[in-house]
Amino acid sequence: MTNKVLAATISQQTSAAGKGYLRVAFISFMLVVLATGFWFLRTYDSAAHRIPKNEASVIPVPVVTTMTSQRDVPVKFKTKGTVSPIQIVEVRPQVAAAIKTVHIKEGQFVAKGERLFTLDTRAEEANLAKSIAQLAKTKVELQDSMRQLHRQRELFHKNFISQATLDVAENQVELLRNQLKFDEAAVQADRVTRGYGEIVAPIAGRTGAIQVYPGSLVRPEASLLVSITQIDPIYVRFELPERELAALKQALTKGKVTVSAQLNLSDKQEREGHIVFIDSAVDTASGTIQVKAEFANADGKFWPGMFANVTLIASLLPKVLTVPAQALQTGPNGQFLFTVGEDNKAILQRVNVKLIQEGIAVVEGIEPGKCVVIEGAQHLRAGTTVNPSRTCGQILHSDQGRLRPDSGNNGNPPLPTSL
Repeated sequence: MTNKVLAATISQQTSAAGKGYLRVAFISFMLVVLATGFWFLRTYDSAAHRIPKNEASVIPVPVVTTMTSQRDVPVKFKTKGTVSPIQIVEVRPQVAAAIKTVHIKEGQFVAKGERLFTLDTRAEEANLAKSIAQLAKTKVELQDSMRQLHRQRELFHKNFISQATLDVAENQVELLRNQLKFDEAAVQADRVTRGYGEIVAPIAGRTGAIQVYPGSLVRPEASLLVSITQIDPIYVRFELPERELAALKQALTKGKVTVSAQLNLSDKQEREGHIVFIDSAVDTASGTIQVKAEFANADGKFWPGMFANVTLIASLLPKVLTVPAQALQTGPNGQFLFTVGEDNKAILQRVNVKLIQEGIAVVEGIEPGKCVVIEGAQHLRAGTTVNPSRTCGQILHSDQGRLRPDSGNNGNPPLPTSL
């Protein structure tokens, strides 16, 4: 019994000693790891402090540059417009009659004067025949009265009849002359009425839905036969802010003002038209004025009700300095850009931006022919050394071959076409 207790005691002491050894080994390992890490940090920090502080500024920053140019810049105003027809005519009958023949189809293009409908005009033809017969009768009666008047005058000169009798004969002739005019007018009116039986197109255009069929009874002002929409030429209506009105009116005094319109079609083709109408008043609610431009539409691409992207050029900025809009940067003191000096140092140049459109900025405060940074400016500050992809001398040399005397660029290289 004593031996068993002694053995258990020895076993417990051995287990405790083993656990203490493992704890000491783990603590020693962690101390070694911490010491090694501290040594690496001290070594890296010392190496970093040995790097010259201005070494980063010596490394050139890669940039893309172009040259400023002086040119005439058209001021473009872009807005949304709606295609609308110049005329929509509702064709209605002018006499009460039945439809005899329909000569057109729905959606058909008709020319001016083309026959559309034929009405049953037998009643009008009978009335015309009656008027013609009445006219013939009046002519015969007038001729007989004139012969009677001639005889009465001879008898009056021989004192065989009185003045009163002669007056009666003269009045009868005058009465029949007026009756003749009345009958002639009646014949003309009946001919016009009979002509209403042939309904023709008052304008050239495309027909809408046909509302009647052969045998339909139609009446004036009550029956719509068909509508015709003029589509060539055609209008594009749009609204212009009132601040643009003065420039537009001034441009109109010099001639036609061109407008381009692009429909939301797959071909994205732009059409050119011209201003034909400016409304007489500005809308006080929106501060805009309605404008209409006329476009040729022989191919029928413009359809009433379609939306169009409208571009209006009402004024021109002559000989202004332009740079790509992506060259502009914004700081606390306004907008600026970077130019590159002869020593490939970045120069911060503050500018006054007059206009930005289609990726081109019109600026003031910089000279023509300056080398401007258009890519990589976000990494620059004044005095930074740069490494341009092409020097401005190379840009000028490569662009001279593309310049033409009539290019409108005033001898300056054009901006990159990718901008």
